[in-house]
Amino acid sequence: MPADTRPRTLLFDLDGTLVDTAPDLARATNELRESHRLLPLPYSVIRAQVSNGGSALVTLALGLEKQAAGHDAARAFLLEAYGRAVAVESRVFPPLERLLTAWESQTRPWGIVTNKPRAYAEPLIEALGLTPGVLICADDLPVKKPAPEPLWEAARRLNCTPGECWYIGDHLRDIQAAQAAGMPAVAVGYGYIEEGDDYRAWPADRWFDTSESLVEALLN
Repeated sequence: MPADTRPRTLLFDLDGTLVDTAPDLARATNELRESHRLLPLPYSVIRAQVSNGGSALVTLALGLEKQAAGHDAARAFLLEAYGRAVAVESRVFPPLERLLTAWESQTRPWGIVTNKPRAYAEPLIEALGLTPGVLICADDLPVKKPAPEPLWEAARRLNCTPGECWYIGDHLRDIQAAQAAGMPAVAVGYGYIEEGDDYRAWPADRWFDTSESLVEALLN
């Protein structure tokens, strides 16, 4: 990619895009199942649902839909279990750490816009030593992705226009949010893609199969 076509600013989704959080969320999900005397689910099954949030993991674990009796209590159990250990096995997807180091050395701004609540996102990125210029979480604004407002707020805080930012995500809602915000939408296929979901069918501006190919495009 020619240097003059690179974005000024990078904005990342968190889970499944910047950080592989599935191992710790899978542990919490299986703790919930164990509390109901159920056998653990395979990691690959849980991983595919991580981007859909805590309620989706409760439905996966116990078969309780969002409005069902007992769902809220089960979700509270799962989040409490997760909150005790948000960064035991979670890691930045390699080689994105190299990308961030290079980006920061060039004083290029970057940030995170996530639907994860701040109570879990903030300790996670602190434990991983990440230093985004902005972190927008699910509970920071009245709306969350796929609404564009969180992306606009991130760009505002980084003193960038939406058109100067790439928003990078592993879920259709990320692409929808970027489109609504007027940002180039970048879809990645290495994250938490549900079985049968073709991320290349999402209406993105760019698609990358691997984190390595994303980094190569941005640094070379």
